[in-house]
Amino acid sequence: MLKKGTKLYSILTGSCPKCHEESMYLDNNMYNLSSIFKMHDHCSHCGTKYKIEPSFFYGAMYVSYGVGVAVAVAAFVLSYLIIGSSLKTSFIAIVGSLIVFMPVIMRFSRNIWINFFIKYDPKALKNPSNK
Repeated sequence: MLKKGTKLYSILTGSCPKCHEESMYLDNNMYNLSSIFKMHDHCSHCGTKYKIEPSFFYGAMYVSYGVGVAVAVAAFVLSYLIIGSSLKTSFIAIVGSLIVFMPVIMRFSRNIWINFFIKYDPKALKNPSNK
């Protein structure tokens, strides 16, 4: 299920969406908040430019909203419906989960956004004209 050549692989690993060989980010640790948005300019294996145009990743904010809502709904269902907490405790669980998972949501949103526009190419590494 999670193998090279799938969008899910690129989204979950943060690897280049075209060749899946290299991480797009300078620091793979999502919780290093000082470098959460720092990315390579190009893939060193296939030459793919990550920032396709200026402000390209502003669109990831819309994806981030959807992912954040999914996390909030999951926290509510888990705390209120499954565990049986009060509404106040469930609200605290939602806010806490959004704070804890904020770096994950931001990275996954960027990964999802770039995978909308760039597809996997198994021949990307073999083509020297990409570099």
